[in-house]
Amino acid sequence: MNREPEAATPLSEDEKDQLIPGHLVNREQLNEWEQRNILEAEQWAFSQRRTRVLSAGFVRALHRRMFDRTWKWAGSFRTTDRNIGVPAHQIPTALRNSLDDAEHWLENEVFPIPEVAVRLHHRLVSVHPFPNGNERHARLAADVLLFNLNKSRLDWGGAPLDSSGQKREEYIRALQAADAGDFNPLLQFVGLV
Repeated sequence: MNREPEAATPLSEDEKDQLIPGHLVNREQLNEWEQRNILEAEQWAFSQRRTRVLSAGFVRALHRRMFDRTWKWAGSFRTTDRNIGVPAHQIPTALRNSLDDAEHWLENEVFPIPEVAVRLHHRLVSVHPFPNGNERHARLAADVLLFNLNKSRLDWGGAPLDSSGQKREEYIRALQAADAGDFNPLLQFVGLV
C-alpha cells in the first residue's frame, strides 16, 4: 500500500472546517502557514516586556496570536478530552494552579529562573489547554517568561521539534521523564545541566 508522506496527508473535513485560510489542502501547507503565524506571534511577544505573563489571559492571548490566522479556535480552551492533558472541564483550574506555582517558585527562589521556565513549560504541556499547538505554545510561553525576567531564551534542543526525528523523540522522552518527576532529562535537553 502506498502512503503519502505525513506532510502531504490531506486535511480532514473537520480540520478544514476550523481553518481560516481556505487554500490549504495538506499538512505541509498547514505547517508552513502555522509557522508564519507563529513567527508573527514571536515578534509581538518579544516587542515589549509584559507585566502579567503568568496569567490565564496572557496564556490565551499568546496562543491566539500564534494561531489567529490559522484556526478559528485560536486562544480558546479545548472542549473535548484527549489522550493527553487534564479533562477539559479541569483546564481553567489546572492552568491557574500551574501559573500560581510558577509565580511561587519565582517569588521564593525555589528554582533558578531558567528552571522555573522549564517547569512551567512542562506544566503547560501537561494541562494541554488547547485543541492543538500546546507544545509550541508552552515553549514560547517559557521563553516569554524568561524574556520578561531579562534572561535568555532556551535553545530547546537546538533543532525544530515539530517534525519527527531524533531531537523530537529526545524531547518527548524528556517530557515523559518529567511526568514521572525526573526533570534532569528536560533540563539537559535545554542545556541547563
